[in-house]
Amino acid sequence: MTTDQGIHEHISALVAEEKALREQLSKHEVTPGEEHARLQKLEVELDQAWDLLRQRNAKRQYGESPDDAAERSPDVVEKYLG
Repeated sequence: MTTDQGIHEHISALVAEEKALREQLSKHEVTPGEEHARLQKLEVELDQAWDLLRQRNAKRQYGESPDDAAERSPDVVEKYLG
């Protein structure tokens, strides 16, 4: 997932998993608690992926290597206030 394309593919996979999870809930294949717990994890993973993509774009914009961007911890990404 170190390229922009890889990050986008990861995001697409997470979104597909989110959709599948919602379908599983509607078919009673998972409990609401299971769905909620996994959705929370998916949201954090999505936030981290989007954050990494934004970092890569910012580095590129300012003449730095996008490969120097690094995934930040869930704690940092989830508490970021902009």
